[in-house]
Amino acid sequence: MEINEAVVALSALAQESRLMVFRMLVKAGEEGFPAGEIAEQLGIPAATLSFHLKELANAGLVTSRKDGRSIIYSMNPRGINCLMGFLIEDCCQGQTELCVTAECCDDVKTSKRQNKPPDTKRK
Repeated sequence: MEINEAVVALSALAQESRLMVFRMLVKAGEEGFPAGEIAEQLGIPAATLSFHLKELANAGLVTSRKDGRSIIYSMNPRGINCLMGFLIEDCCQGQTELCVTAECCDDVKTSKRQNKPPDTKRK
């Protein structure tokens, strides 16, 4: 992934509704959801959702397929993996123990709920 492609993908995710749609589609996996169901579950008007889905698709983060009269949107694993790979390409100078893990993310979420800074000490 080139830097300009990463900027497009990150820009697409830097909007609340698009981020909610993206996370919903990631959870759904390859099965995805019809546009109408996404709009209903997230409370986004159809025209607005269409704009957001177009932005996510242009960024390579979601794909669409026709299923009868519906358009099904799903995550694009290749696009997501390319973005993640770009972001952590040279992470921590090869010291994988310093890279962020799901466990660290859980620590950050917990500390935010308690309104105190996360514990950044490594064990």
